Amino acid sequence: MIAEQFRSQLMDYCARFREALSTEAGDWAVKGFIDVYRNIYTISADTKVISKIIELMLFPLISLFAEENGYKMVLSEYQNHYPDVTFVAQDGTKIALDLKSTYRTDENTVNGFTLGCFTGYFRDRESEKNITFPYGDYACHLVLGVIYSRTEEYLDERHVYPIEDLPNILSVVKDFEFLVQGKWCIAGTRPGSGNTKNIGSVNRVADLTGGTGPFARLGEEVFDDYWTNYLTKDMARAIDSKVPYRNLQEYLAWRKPSKRARSPR
Repeated sequence: MIAEQFRSQLMDYCARFREALSTEAGDWAVKGFIDVYRNIYTISADTKVISKIIELMLFPLISLFAEENGYKMVLSEYQNHYPDVTFVAQDGTKIALDLKSTYRTDENTVNGFTLGCFTGYFRDRESEKNITFPYGDYACHLVLGVIYSRTEEYLDERHVYPIEDLPNILSVVKDFEFLVQGKWCIAGTRPGSGNTKNIGSVNRVADLTGGTGPFARLGEEVFDDYWTNYLTKDMARAIDSKVPYRNLQEYLAWRKPSKRARSPR
């Protein structure tokens, strides 16, 4: 009950997040970096840069949200630790919240989120390594997602603007959309980008905002079981095993009622 109440409260706060990030026209309120000489340098369209600035802009409001709703807020001590923020309710209930942002690739799809690792603390739910509290201590694992569009017009990053030109500087992103969903509701069936062992999200905007990923109809237990037993080729090779499944259809065939033994973790 507290977890669902928290999600509802945070969803109501999304209007304030949007006001903080964007102008009335929907453009990003951030135009660039300013130095002590009042020169403005444009922001790179690099997703890591954009993500970090969005995070810095939202944290004061997230802190205010916690104060107004009676939650204790515990920040991750290290950048690579999970989650970004832990909220502790008055009865001790812990809620994990990760801040994620991604850009639209077209009207209906986005590049996607990475939703934390599927090894380590995810499999050993009592582990305290790379996590603020053991994974099993949390009542729920939520994602505060920010979706945006990248500006199509060319922006010369070599140009330095005087402060007087501020209204005329293009924003590198615009049209923000927010979501608050359980991690398992928006998780996909493939790892995220790169070689890291992270859970990838679905890519359709409607599935992200509606929380209707492939595990939504199957339940969180299926999500946990799928990713607890998932093996990449490298992981399988390291334990001299085969990849048990590569997608949900293969997983359901692998996890038949008659099949009792799980694959090595």
